[in-house]
Amino acid sequence: MNDPFHVRVRHVGPGVYEVSVAGKLDVATAPELRTALGKAMAGCRQVTIDLAGLEFCDCCGMSTLLHAARTAKAEGSEIRLRAVPHTLARLLRLFTTDSAFTIEPPDP
Repeated sequence: MNDPFHVRVRHVGPGVYEVSVAGKLDVATAPELRTALGKAMAGCRQVTIDLAGLEFCDCCGMSTLLHAARTAKAEGSEIRLRAVPHTLARLLRLFTTDSAFTIEPPDP
């Protein structure tokens, strides 16, 4: 049985959005996140992607996150990652892509 995938976009201030992701981010669900990020990034200065509910991320999911980071940088805005699961943080470091994002430190 597949766990449901959820993306929630929330406006949190002038030019600032938060996108919460829950479930498995993979080839089947990455397009939904890409669409949500595209809408959130339109004309904003910062998007924080909260990954606290992320259970799994494959290469398509990682590609979606990296695409958002490149797009944001080209438009002069910023992508921040919050509550990055250990496995994803490790992959970002291994592939030296962690510098593409501002990664917020975990809560104490």
